[in-house]
Amino acid sequence: MGILNVTPDSFSDGGRFLDPREAVRQAQRMFAEGADLVDVGGESTRPGSLPVPLAEELHRTIPVIRALAKHVTIPISIDTSKADVAQLAVEAGASLINDVTALRGDARMALVAARARVPIVLMHMRGRPRTMQARPRYRDVVSDVREFLAEAIERAERAGIASEAILVDPGLGFGKTAAHNLQLLQQLHVLQSLGKPVVVGASRKSFIGRTLDRGVEDRLAGSLACAVWAAQQGAHVVRVHDVRPTVEVLTMWSAIRDASRSQRRPRRHRPAGAARRAA
Repeated sequence: MGILNVTPDSFSDGGRFLDPREAVRQAQRMFAEGADLVDVGGESTRPGSLPVPLAEELHRTIPVIRALAKHVTIPISIDTSKADVAQLAVEAGASLINDVTALRGDARMALVAARARVPIVLMHMRGRPRTMQARPRYRDVVSDVREFLAEAIERAERAGIASEAILVDPGLGFGKTAAHNLQLLQQLHVLQSLGKPVVVGASRKSFIGRTLDRGVEDRLAGSLACAVWAAQQGAHVVRVHDVRPTVEVLTMWSAIRDASRSQRRPRRHRPAGAARRAA
């Protein structure tokens, strides 16, 4: 999942893709580099960020999604916690909703997703972006996050969202210390018991910077390590800024993983990206 932030203040690439034309070019680059889908967000959720007015978020995202729908063939995701943004984004061409509040931010979000019959990502977040990093505490971060996501799944299904349309995200960096994030990655396999595809977004986040003592623009190696580990633990989607190197490292990892299997059967042509998708 390639990240496309159409915001002036996102922690990594804020301001770079506010122009819809540049946003489309970036999405096309990610598509050419092997992205399977692109996630468009118009409201920064970095620690300490404030909510964006509805009209502004619509202004930032809908023209971009409408343009992307005409120029790329991969699915488009809308990263929003507002039901009105999600609904208009789906009408403009989005086919997945990525809700960092797991349906808690807007009471109408579940209804929008259910009626549109599109997949939705339910993410764990402690509090709100403005306050989520204020001394986060858990009894046991892995079991607490799993319990939260199990309840979110039940809430979504009661609201009419199809069971097979639900994905879950442990919310790395959203109300967690560096130690919490590392523990969640280490035990990511625990989330497999929920029976839902798992999305992991570690790319360039501060816990990587803290671990390696690197700034935002120098966290590629750490981000790739997290992507490979997440894949080994059974993650279905990795949400990243750096598409080409992530595709390459996961393709190489899956080739090594499957080497013995490929030697036992006749070699067959595989289209580009097939090994990555199989991962």
